[in-house]
Amino acid sequence: MTKMIEIDPEDSPRARFAYQLRRHRLAAKLTQRELGRSIGFSTSAVAMVETSKFRPSERFAELCDEVFGLEGVMTRLYAEVWPPPPAVPAHFRDWAIEEQRATALRLWSPLLMPGLLQTEAFARRIFEREPGLTAEQVEERVAGRMQRRSVLSRTDPPMIMCLIDEGVLHRPVGGPEVMRGQLEYLLEMARHPRVTIQIVPYSAEALSGLIGAYAIAEMRGNAYTVRVESQPRGRTMTDRGAITEIINRYDAVRADAHPQHLSCKIIEEVVKQKWT
Repeated sequence: MTKMIEIDPEDSPRARFAYQLRRHRLAAKLTQRELGRSIGFSTSAVAMVETSKFRPSERFAELCDEVFGLEGVMTRLYAEVWPPPPAVPAHFRDWAIEEQRATALRLWSPLLMPGLLQTEAFARRIFEREPGLTAEQVEERVAGRMQRRSVLSRTDPPMIMCLIDEGVLHRPVGGPEVMRGQLEYLLEMARHPRVTIQIVPYSAEALSGLIGAYAIAEMRGNAYTVRVESQPRGRTMTDRGAITEIINRYDAVRADAHPQHLSCKIIEEVVKQKWT
């Protein structure tokens, strides 16, 4: 007899789907083979979904609802675990999905404002300066970035802990008006109960963070995916060793960061002295 692999639904969004699939299959008194035959999938496909090794299709979830008589339970869970991605470039799509379903995000931004906290004007200027993009592509990218921000409008938004290098406040992206609007928006977001913004000062060497920006996605306290930015495109990784290394780097940078109340005062001063 094959030993059943135990799945903890709190480990990740995919693990939650796997756990619920197995629970409903056993409640229906079906074997993996019987379920596979009923929905037109192989036994191995069902087994891999139940062990969180394979991402199913939305049709898979819909057919399971039909077999289990659940009236959309698995389909809704699928949409929660794998929500439709924002209109972003293909290489960024995996991370955009993680942003939508994570319960916490830890961000480090040494060069630019983090995408989730950018204003429309700031984002548009970034894309306007990207070589090779047409005016239509620029607007598509801006729309996708604004769609990503909607995660903070949910009834259960993720915790967002953002470290921003002080130099980002002074980089003239789009000119004084754009920068003033961007920093004022940053102050507004700092008042959001689920957002923490900390400025890493010039005086901090923060050498482990100067290599580039990165982000960590967590599900109920468990870091399960990271995004590392690099040229020409960044990477989304799930390797446990890479995740641990990025967490250690994040913690090292955060140790040098100002607390949020002092960070907000620094932002206010930059607005007054440089962008007004």
